[in-house]
Amino acid sequence: LVGYLIDRYGPRPIIVAAVFLAGVGYILLSWVNSYTSFMIVYLGVICLAFVAGFIHSPMVVANNWFIRQRARAMTVVSAAVPVGGALISPLLAIGVASIGWRWAAFASGCIFLLVCLPLSFQLKRSPESMGLLPDGAVAPVRTRGNRSENTPPDNNEVIDFTSRQAMKTWVFWLFVVSMTARVTCYSAATVHFVPLMVWKGLSEGAAASFLGAFALVNLVAHFVLGWIADRVSKPKLLAACHLIPALSLPPLLSDSGYWQLWFFTIVFTFLDASFPIVWATVGDFFGRRYFATIRGMMSFFYMWGSFAGPIMAGAIYDWTQSYMMVLWIWMSLLAFATLLVLFLIRPWTDRMALLNPNRH
Repeated sequence: LVGYLIDRYGPRPIIVAAVFLAGVGYILLSWVNSYTSFMIVYLGVICLAFVAGFIHSPMVVANNWFIRQRARAMTVVSAAVPVGGALISPLLAIGVASIGWRWAAFASGCIFLLVCLPLSFQLKRSPESMGLLPDGAVAPVRTRGNRSENTPPDNNEVIDFTSRQAMKTWVFWLFVVSMTARVTCYSAATVHFVPLMVWKGLSEGAAASFLGAFALVNLVAHFVLGWIADRVSKPKLLAACHLIPALSLPPLLSDSGYWQLWFFTIVFTFLDASFPIVWATVGDFFGRRYFATIRGMMSFFYMWGSFAGPIMAGAIYDWTQSYMMVLWIWMSLLAFATLLVLFLIRPWTDRMALLNPNRH
């Protein structure tokens, strides 16, 4: 639904509404006095605002403003969440310690309404709305809707798919299945990271240190992979970002030393760090005009993996008192996802040749 609204009305009204809801939500949060009211405010207002306005919409903006540098743009957008968390969390902690969590929540809501809300009105839907072109291009970029069916595409034309057209392609469903597999593994790994490390012999304190390193490497990997992605074949890079984390799992099946744990901690972050590249590749295939709707449809299907992954891993551990079977399942899913992504190489190459005939 959010994706459809963004494609129909543009990302600015959605982000404005989300900022307003977030501000009101935090102010309401400062007044809650029961678990029920907390859940209503947090899940029904704050979480809705963040998902619609701060996760989905910015990716659409990046897809609209960039074509050749799409992966780097989406990487910056994606990295803004952990960077913002790292910068704001200490300030919130100081606020909670100084004035209490209720006044800190109230102040946060006021900042959203007084600072973020005016800024959100400055957002532009696309470069064309300002008389500009994506990536600073000098030649017009047209869509299929701007020409007759008998007019051949020129070198700079972008052919956009509607959501219905996209769902009729096997590429759409290949994305859905591969993303479901990777999300199942990554969500389970993040939730069970500390228990997994404890199972391998670390103390909870040492495991928490590894988790901190995991988050830091993830942030760095976002920028590195985003820079690489616009210079190479995105499907090939995505395949590597599935395969390499899978190769970090076999050492954990044996009596692992520190190097095996560090290897897993470092390279398993590629699964999450390459997610902006997935969306950049989706944008390459299906264009800009209906990207939000297509992204929303894909998210509806693969989100079940993030729900099922941690639960399945926990159930298996409770049954076997071991993560051995879980690791085998993760390896199998990532190998399967790698194979699926490899099938994207040829159609992506053909798509790029269609959109950029003179590209070398």
